[in-house]
Amino acid sequence: MEEDILRRKKELETLLKISEKREQLEATQKMMSEPDFWQDQKKAVEISHKASKLSEIIDLFEKADSKEEIDKLEFEALYSAENDQANAILSIHAGAGGTEAQDWAEMLQRMYLRYSERKGYSAEVVDTSLGEEAGIKSTTIRIIGLNAFGNLKSEAGVHRLVRISPFDGSKSRHTSFALVEVIPEIENAGALELDPKEIRIDVFRASGKGGQGVNTTDSAVRITHFPTKLVVTCQDERSQLQNREKAIKILKSRIFEIQEKENKAKESELKGEHVSAEWGSQIRSYVLQPYQLVKDNRTGVESTDPKSVLDGEIDQFIEGYLRKMTN
Repeated sequence: MEEDILRRKKELETLLKISEKREQLEATQKMMSEPDFWQDQKKAVEISHKASKLSEIIDLFEKADSKEEIDKLEFEALYSAENDQANAILSIHAGAGGTEAQDWAEMLQRMYLRYSERKGYSAEVVDTSLGEEAGIKSTTIRIIGLNAFGNLKSEAGVHRLVRISPFDGSKSRHTSFALVEVIPEIENAGALELDPKEIRIDVFRASGKGGQGVNTTDSAVRITHFPTKLVVTCQDERSQLQNREKAIKILKSRIFEIQEKENKAKESELKGEHVSAEWGSQIRSYVLQPYQLVKDNRTGVESTDPKSVLDGEIDQFIEGYLRKMTN
């Protein structure tokens, strides 16, 4: 039994890149000791959280001498894919169906914000397009924390809601859809050069829920990238410069992700593999009426407590996906 634990621990030392994590922790602790560390509070919180998570994994590895502790380490090893440790950029788009779908998109936004809060992640709503009557047409959230992308990549796809409509006087049952997109925030995307001729930058006055102004200056930024037709809007900061920097970072991450997908698609084509369309793949159903059930169609993981799931308790679905992907 002891030999088995030692063998598994040795394997996990490589899988978890413990030496690399020790170097990362040392670098973040050095940054935290700088006298001006807390001048940028958002960045300081991000670095502090990363240091805390790195320290937690290293401590768990060093103290692991039982099967239970090795099992915990093996779960951490599920985050071994490229970019798993990165921050996540999560976008939600309401499907067809007007107010119903837009309300569902807002419910999902709340679910991911509550999930981030439970995990100790920092979540920034970068941009939201409001619905005409209720809900949202779309939103983009930057979720900051170690393994944020590793966890939330499982959420990419179509989410389906079945319920008695609160907007229908006849109390009939409605089905709504929303698309969730998740990409990693690429650290080395800064090296990607944007041709000034291929982008347009527009500035406008940021507005809050209900349309009221939240700033008296044109601080919001919208960047259009002509070759990819990508449009990124950022209006959560009060400074136009900060919004511009954040929007460029998100745009570069999206371009980088598109390039990666194109490369993988070419590889798959050469290998004769089938590449499925993401929008057509319904990953999870949330049924509130006539019974209560949330079911992940990829893993079979179920919950009979949709209220808790919509309150951010989605770990069981994430873990089910991660374990399936590594088997």
